[in-house]
Amino acid sequence: MQALAKDLELYAGDDPPPGWSLDAEIDGVLREADARGWETFHLAGYSGGGAAALAVVAKHPQRLLSLALLEPAWAGTWDWSPAHAQLWKAFDRLETLPPGQFMPEFLRLQVKPDVVLPPPAPGEPPPWMARRPAGIAAFLRTFRSYELDRGALAAFDAPVLFVLGGRSNPDQFGDIAERLSTVFPDFRLEVFEDRHHSDPPHRVEPERLGALLREHWDRAEGRDHAAVS
Repeated sequence: MQALAKDLELYAGDDPPPGWSLDAEIDGVLREADARGWETFHLAGYSGGGAAALAVVAKHPQRLLSLALLEPAWAGTWDWSPAHAQLWKAFDRLETLPPGQFMPEFLRLQVKPDVVLPPPAPGEPPPWMARRPAGIAAFLRTFRSYELDRGALAAFDAPVLFVLGGRSNPDQFGDIAERLSTVFPDFRLEVFEDRHHSDPPHRVEPERLGALLREHWDRAEGRDHAAVS
C-alpha cells in the first residue's frame, strides 16, 4: 500500500490563500492523487482535514474506496443539536479575542471541561504555529457558508470509520459523530476513551489506530489500496 500524508492547502504559505474554501482542499487532494495515478483511493482526515475529506466525499464520491474521519472539525449545518449550536456561538466569538487568548480558548472549547491542557512548551513556538490563528479563522468563516450536500454523503456506500476521543467536547465531536451515523449507510464509530482533540490517537496510540485503519481499508471489498491522508 502506498500512503501520502498531505498538508492542507490552507497552510501552504504564511497567510491563507485569497478566497480559500474547502474547495481548494478538494482540488489539492485530487491533484496529489492524480499525480500518483490513483483513480480511486482511501481518504483519512483529522480536524480541519476531516472537514475537507467530507467535502471530497460530497463532490467526488466515485474517487474514494473508503473514508476515515478523525474528529472532523465540522460536518455541515444541518440537524445541529442546541448544544452544538451554542458551541458555535463561542467559536464565533474567538475572532474578537486578542491574539494571545485566541489559541488557548480555541483549544479549551474542543475538550471536556475537566480536561487539564498542558501549558505551552518552553521557548519559542515552532514557526508553523504563527499561521494557525489565521488558518483557524479561515476555517470558521468557510464553515459558516459552505454547502455540504447531505444527500451526496448519504449516497456514499463505502465504509466510513469515525474515530472519537472520549475526552473531547461531546457537544462538538460527539454531536458530529451522532449526526453522521444517521447519514452514511456503512458507518463505524471507534472511541479512544483516554484521548481528546489535542491528544489524538494518531499521536499517542498509533499502533491501535493503524490496526483499525488497516482493517477498515481491507473492508473496501478488494478495491485498489492506494491511500492519501
